[in-house]
Amino acid sequence: MGNDKQTIYDSKLSEIISRLVKEVKYGNITLIIQDGKVIQIDKTEKIRL
Repeated sequence: MGNDKQTIYDSKLSEIISRLVKEVKYGNITLIIQDGKVIQIDKTEKIRL
């Protein structure tokens, strides 16, 4: 049963990261990892004029 939760977590995380990568034109995405799990995602966007 725990494996199903991990699969859902991995799928959702992958979906979120993929969406963020497509959204950011200039900037960065930082994953904060603790004990082998992503606990925070920071997105910094730059606006080029």
